[in-house]
Amino acid sequence: MPPTPALPPSLWAATAEPAPATPPLSGEARADVAVIGGGFTGLSAALHLAELGKDVLLLEAGEPGWGASGRNGGQVIPGTKYPPDDLANLLGGEIGTRAAAFAETTADILFSIVERHRIACHARRSGWIKAAHSEATLKRLGLAAAQRQRMGASIELLDRRRIAELLGATSYSYVGGLLDHRGGSLQPLSYARGLARAAIAQGARIHGGSNAQSIIQDGKGWRVVTPVGVVRADRILIATNAYTDGLWPRLRRTVIPMSSVQIATPPLDESLRQEILPQGHVMSDTRRLLLYFRLDPAGRLVFGGRGGVLEMGMQQAYAAVKRTMRRMFPMLATVPIEYAWSGHVAITPDAIPHVWQLAPNAFAALGYNGHGVAMATSLGQRLAHFIATQREEELPLPIQPLRPIPLHALRWPAVAAAVQYHRLMDALGK
Repeated sequence: MPPTPALPPSLWAATAEPAPATPPLSGEARADVAVIGGGFTGLSAALHLAELGKDVLLLEAGEPGWGASGRNGGQVIPGTKYPPDDLANLLGGEIGTRAAAFAETTADILFSIVERHRIACHARRSGWIKAAHSEATLKRLGLAAAQRQRMGASIELLDRRRIAELLGATSYSYVGGLLDHRGGSLQPLSYARGLARAAIAQGARIHGGSNAQSIIQDGKGWRVVTPVGVVRADRILIATNAYTDGLWPRLRRTVIPMSSVQIATPPLDESLRQEILPQGHVMSDTRRLLLYFRLDPAGRLVFGGRGGVLEMGMQQAYAAVKRTMRRMFPMLATVPIEYAWSGHVAITPDAIPHVWQLAPNAFAALGYNGHGVAMATSLGQRLAHFIATQREEELPLPIQPLRPIPLHALRWPAVAAAVQYHRLMDALGK
């Protein structure tokens, strides 16, 4: 049996709550639903399926939270990249209206799950700042804020002076932004482990070190084969996001995985903590190759940005993020970097997640475009209700036949060119 992939070193791995026991699957098992992938989508789906009385078994190649769910910035951001009206128009009809309403509730759903299951993950609803790097993007933020305010969201616009006060980045020129009080932060690996622990408490079976090697139709159901085990299930859900491999033909061709890199300082002294994000907000900006940062509970500055395509040039990406952090916060010029790590983000051409009907009783959900903490959790909950009831009205997104990205094999040079183009557009303030 191949060894379980080790959890990559990171700040989150060093400070997370202990992991629950998730032994590898051995022998044969039976379940109503087999979930493949132990990130936020799969764990949330398993938890809520178990709450609905379904016998659910989750397979994870590493351990729960091994992938992007345990490596991301831990920012809880409501919505998608689209303002509500734009998302509704993009999808059209009743499903568009449903999707837009759902997207604006994702942070509420996540924090309610944390509270209900008493998940120890340093969850804090301190608010999320979206910083505008140009007048054009500030105008777009204003329009988006107005739409969300009409839906009852607690959002305020920030001018140049106010955003500098809230970020502490007075030497870095953001022209303004918005503060969305619905957002916040958490320790992402602790959260993933907490979801796993809650799912197990509800009766779900979770098996780490159990890489799904093949899926075979078995009458009206499915048989999923791992290195030393087999599970037979009536229905399957694949929730592997940017770590999707060749398990299901063509599924990995529906997303483009890109790296997101992060660094973290040691705990800052009190004077610096009062200067940087003094009110404890989390922040991301409007660049196409965005920057994001926050303080962890110990006062470390966690600073991240988009890298490149997978692991290409990661050392250069770490160095670039460190230079940007010190340019934004000159007072950190001599502060060392304690941790550096990366994970993969699944990008879709239309910048929204997708729910795919792979075959009868076989589904996949992936493609969060950097908004996965709240969205993946919430979509996992809704997928559970859909799978349990088979009512499509339970889904906030359309369920579609699998549709790979055209010319996906050419993604590497295309994405590399797109990264350079986005850098140019960001520099021009577009």
